[in-house]
This record gives sequence, C-alpha cells and structure tokens, in this order.
Amino acid sequence: MIIAIQVRKNLMHQTTRTVSGLRWLLGITAALVLVSCSPPPELIGVDNPKVPVATVQAATKHKIFLMTTRQQTETVGALFSDQRAPELGLASVQVSIPPTHVVGELERAKRLPPDPRTEFAVVEPTVYASDDAFVASLNRELAKIPRGHRDILFFVHGYNNTTSDAVLRLAQFVEDSGFQGVPVLFDWASAARLTRYVYDLNSALIARPRFPEIAAIMARTNAEGYDILAHSMGAFLTMEAMKDAVQTGRFNATGRLRTIILASPDIDLDLFRSQLEQIDTKFDRFFVLLSEDDSALSISRRIAGGVPRVGASNIDELAKLGVIAIDLSKISDSSSGSHSKFAGSPEVVQLIGHGLNDKSRFDRNQRATRLGDVLGGLPIMVAFE
Repeated sequence: MIIAIQVRKNLMHQTTRTVSGLRWLLGITAALVLVSCSPPPELIGVDNPKVPVATVQAATKHKIFLMTTRQQTETVGALFSDQRAPELGLASVQVSIPPTHVVGELERAKRLPPDPRTEFAVVEPTVYASDDAFVASLNRELAKIPRGHRDILFFVHGYNNTTSDAVLRLAQFVEDSGFQGVPVLFDWASAARLTRYVYDLNSALIARPRFPEIAAIMARTNAEGYDILAHSMGAFLTMEAMKDAVQTGRFNATGRLRTIILASPDIDLDLFRSQLEQIDTKFDRFFVLLSEDDSALSISRRIAGGVPRVGASNIDELAKLGVIAIDLSKISDSSSGSHSKFAGSPEVVQLIGHGLNDKSRFDRNQRATRLGDVLGGLPIMVAFE
C-alpha cells in the first residue's frame, strides 16, 4: 500500500510537471503568435512615387550585395522568399538612410511606400545572372574606396529574418559603425516566423555546403581583407562552415581574413567548445559579444532543454576557450532589445566600427595596453587568455 501511494504521488508529481511544462510552452507559443501578427512590410524595390529616393539629396546611400540560398519571388517588396533554393543566388540593392536617422535606430516604414525623408528605403534591386557579373559589380564598388580600406564586411543574419530585415539591419550597422568597405549579406532561407525555429535551424544547415562556393567567389574580388560579422543563429552557421573549411584545408586560404565577430551567438555551449577544438582559436581577432540579459537566448535555452547558449554564457568560461569575450550585459541603451546590442546600442555599434576600421586596435600584442582607451569608460567587460 505504501509503495502504491508513493507511485501515485510520483505520477501526480510527474503529471504536475508535465502540465506546468505544457502551460509554459502554450504561453510562449501564444506570445510568439501575438508578436508575429503584424510584421512590418517588405521594402525591397518599393520607391515612393511622391518622394522618390533620388530626390532626397541629404539621404545617405549604401550598396548592399547579397549571396542567398532563398528562392526568388514576385511578392512586392520581398525579392526573395522563405523557400530554400537549390543554387546560390547573387544580387544587390541600394539602401537609402534618411537624413533624420539616429545612431542605433532603424527607422523602418510601418506601411508602404516608405518616406525616404524619415525612413529607410531599399531600391534598385539587381539579380546577377553570373558570378562574373556579381564580382565585376562588387569590384567597381571596391575601386571607389581608398586603398587600405577596400575590405568586405560579410554579414550572416540570424533566426527570424526576411531579406528586408537582414538588408536593413546590415545597412543600419554599416551607417552607424562607419564601416569603410563594402557590405555583403549572406541571406540564408529563414522562415521569418518566431514559431519556425526548427525550420530556420535546418535552413542554416542546408546553407552550410554553399560556403566553399561563396569563398571561391569572394577570393576573385579585389578586396584587401574580409571581416565576418555573424548574428544569433547565423553564428551557428558560420562556426559550422568554418569547421568544414578547416577540415578541408580551406580556412583563410587567401590569408585575407581579418576579423571574426559572433554577436549574441545562438549556439549550444558544449557544441561551441567542440567547434573551437576543430578551429585554430589562436586567430588574433576572434570576438564573441555576449549579454547575460539576452531574452531571445533565454527562450532558445528553454527550447534546447536548458543547455546554455554562448551569447548568454559566462565571460570567463568563454575566454578560456581562446576567443576574446566581450560582455555587454550592462549596456542598456539598445533600441533593438537585448539580442541585438551589436547594432542597437549607439556606443557598441560605434565601438565595433572603430575596431573594424582601425586594424591595429585590437591586435593581440597591443590589446592589454589599448583596451582602456578603446572602451573609453563604457560599462563593458573584456576577457581573453
């Protein structure tokens, strides 16, 4: 009888835990559905007939190049869909930054058409028919930049992004950081829905085999150097691609890779440790931006069964793995929330820009003496071996 009662209590306890877990999952799902009810409109190729982008002389223009694993679509403003393409697509757009832009903000239109006097606009979408056409166009942009600054910033977006989302974020980062080179977006096939996490994870893995082709195309450009900035789940994709490149002897084969920045990486900490064991972490400029208050990674951790995510882990533990860990937990001025402080905080986005434009700023042999000057009293912690 005692045993039977104990079993019943255990069953009741397990049932209570199950109900509690289901309630949490249902609550999260309901919240995600509510948040995703009214997504902002897609903007690519939508000019304002009353106030065309070309008439706003005070606006700043940035040409963004795209390499994508998405399928093309005729949906107004989208250019590329959430469907996975069997081949790599190549394109470019022109992003107009309004003259009223505030550093750290992304003034996105809530309805079409955008007003380029006060909002971001994306025009002149071009899809290239060949690698040669893409490389030629990119080289023309590089040629406009003074020697010594002809770098490519290769940005890999994160989970829950449309092409418009990723293009706008990259353009805002380039504008606010003052990056002096040419931006290239790797636009993998995210479903752009908060409830499609597993689809996005699989899309990232499906995109991974395209990186040798991407590297070959990039090697044909006249870029003097490459910087990689990968956000959230894009950091997971980047690490997997780098691991593959190491195993096949292709990692930094041109010697032009200068900086790797993983911003809020959505990677299982144990997996990250395993990935780093297969990658040469003595690379001088390998940065991880983390924040213990990252709300998106808190949800990701719950989905992953409680396993810590790299972007919300302990700074000292990360530093022991051979990367330069930068803790942004005390940064509270991000207009884009805790998961995108790399772009949403005016202080952080400008700090990253200084590091990208001044190639000696974070070199290993100068780091100890110059970090204080670089951080300028910001509430940021940095740890490295």
